[in-house]
This record gives sequence, C-alpha cells and structure tokens, in this order.
Amino acid sequence: MTGKNLAPVCGLYCGTCEYFKKQCRGCGNVKGKPFWTVQMKVEVCPLYDCCVNKKQLEHCGLCDEFPCKTFTGFYDPSISEEDAKKAVLARQSELAKRKEIGTEKWLEEKATFKD
Repeated sequence: MTGKNLAPVCGLYCGTCEYFKKQCRGCGNVKGKPFWTVQMKVEVCPLYDCCVNKKQLEHCGLCDEFPCKTFTGFYDPSISEEDAKKAVLARQSELAKRKEIGTEKWLEEKATFKD
C-alpha cells in the first residue's frame, strides 16, 4: 500500500479511519469502492467517481467547481445534520491545505499525528 492510497479524494485520511485494515484497505487501494458502497447502494463513491473517473483529478480540492453540491451533500447518513456540516467543512479545510502544500507533505503531516 502506498501512502497516496491513504489520501482519498474527499479530504479524509484513511490511516486514522476506524475501518482501515478491517473493512477497508483505503479508498485509493479499492478504487473508490469502500465497504460502505454496498450499504449506500452505489457502485462507487460519488466523489471518487466524479473526481478520478470523470475529471482525472487527484482530489476534490483541485476541481474548479469545489466545493460543489456533490461534495457538500455527501456525508455519513448516520450522523446529525449539524455534525455532517462540521465534517464537510473539516474535509474542505483539509483539501485546501492539501492543495496548498501537496499530497506528499500533507500525508507526512498526517502520519506524524497518527495514534
């Protein structure tokens, strides 16, 4: 597994995800088809599909339309709307930082703060 596969298009960091190495190998490793796509009844993550498959971008933060309705409207349905808004803003912030410093440096910082 390469580090870049732990940096999905959405702004999360797979290395600290509770499902990583249990139910999921990281979004980059599964080509946007994490375990939850079955539960959401989609073939591939809508963010991954748009960003990688359609626009050939590394992450959503590099898109001219960022943040779009797909990005802001896609979140874990098991959390409250308030928590979802906070999570979307946090991912948006991470992607802005990632765009500014680059994915490699962003991953280095994330790995440093890992549990």
